[in-house]
Amino acid sequence: MGFVDLHLHLLPNVDDGARTMEDAIAMAKVLTSLGYTDAAPSPHNRPEYAPREICVQRLGEVQAALDAAKVALKLHVNSENQFVDERLFEGGRPLAGGPYMLIEAPYTTPLPVLPDVIFRLQLKGVTPVIAHPERCMEFDRKGRAADAVRAGALLQLDIAALVGRYGPNAKKLARAFLDEDLYAIAASDMHSPVGADKWLSESIAALDKAVGRKRLERLLAETPASLLRGAA
Repeated sequence: MGFVDLHLHLLPNVDDGARTMEDAIAMAKVLTSLGYTDAAPSPHNRPEYAPREICVQRLGEVQAALDAAKVALKLHVNSENQFVDERLFEGGRPLAGGPYMLIEAPYTTPLPVLPDVIFRLQLKGVTPVIAHPERCMEFDRKGRAADAVRAGALLQLDIAALVGRYGPNAKKLARAFLDEDLYAIAASDMHSPVGADKWLSESIAALDKAVGRKRLERLLAETPASLLRGAA
């Protein structure tokens, strides 16, 4: 089973990720060289960035360019949604049209209503996949990541946190959450091809060393593929 990346900014000129089609193709080549077969580019769902229609159009354009270049990466619809409250469901863009939604918690703002929002989203049939909790202030609180999982959320590791790409605190929290087996998936959160072959390969090696091949396959392949299919 190939790896599946459910958080990356591959689509050109729609947000703060890839700037050109050449960037997108280079990023895809990095992924396929490391064993990825599927990716769900996750452009930011914010007013200052491209709307859904443009993102879906760009996804088709990138897929056509990858096919023409014989880059064997299959793309799926996705978005990174801001975590405000349960109303995000109304304008949220779910993963592959299914019940899962990638949600970005704020980096420097607390979320005291987090469990309640998770519960309300679930009542609407949405399971939140919380992006990079190791980088967010709310999850620096002891036990908060476990609280989110108990409330029904899934947690996504930015894999490069394991090699210090986001600083020592994010690295410490990522290791701790791995030790507690709190993550459902790991993703690249790649924004650019520059240096990506090095840091992503090092990050995958760090994950392998930290949890072993069986859990690595679960975090990078099995569970992400299940989420794409809409399964738990």
